[in-house]
Amino acid sequence: MMKYIIIRNESEKDFYTVENLIREAFWNVYKPGCDEHLVAHNMRNLPCYIKPLDLVAELDNEIVGSIMYSKCHIVDGEKSEEFAIFGPIGVLPKYQGIGVGSALIEKSFEIAKAMDIKAIFITGNPSYYHRFGFVSASKYNIHLEGIPLDDVADFFMVKLLEDNSLKGIKGFCKIDNCYYINPQELEEFDKLFPPKVKEKLDTQIM
Repeated sequence: MMKYIIIRNESEKDFYTVENLIREAFWNVYKPGCDEHLVAHNMRNLPCYIKPLDLVAELDNEIVGSIMYSKCHIVDGEKSEEFAIFGPIGVLPKYQGIGVGSALIEKSFEIAKAMDIKAIFITGNPSYYHRFGFVSASKYNIHLEGIPLDDVADFFMVKLLEDNSLKGIKGFCKIDNCYYINPQELEEFDKLFPPKVKEKLDTQIM
């Protein structure tokens, strides 16, 4: 971890700053505009929210990065096992590429392990997250809900925090509905932030 980056828990006074940071980090990245800042806003009020794993990164007394976690469940028939999933994770664009995101992720692993969380799931870019020890969840016969069993879905990954923590566990990962956004709610929520222009870019996936 870079010495001058301070990682701490998010406090209530940070909420708007963090939401605006997430908005800046994701704006026009995956689609015109973004909705990750509303995901963060909604998550804090839901049972799935894992407060000890809601972290911010400070650099020179400025919040420059954020990571948030929620509960997820691996369901196989009537069996259900609880784990954790992170996202959104965001870093202000001008501070990307200097280790802020890595510092947040590594610190969250330490806290999650101390909380006896056995495995962490994510959806994201494999080429980035493999460096942290994430592998395709399909390797363990675990699939994201709604994705066909024959689809490897490399973007859905898991990191084991304890050896054999997924032994005997398989099924579909159910993620809380805080990740599903109502477009009208998003439109109203966006009015609380500085105006930004939505753009359709060739690099977007939506």
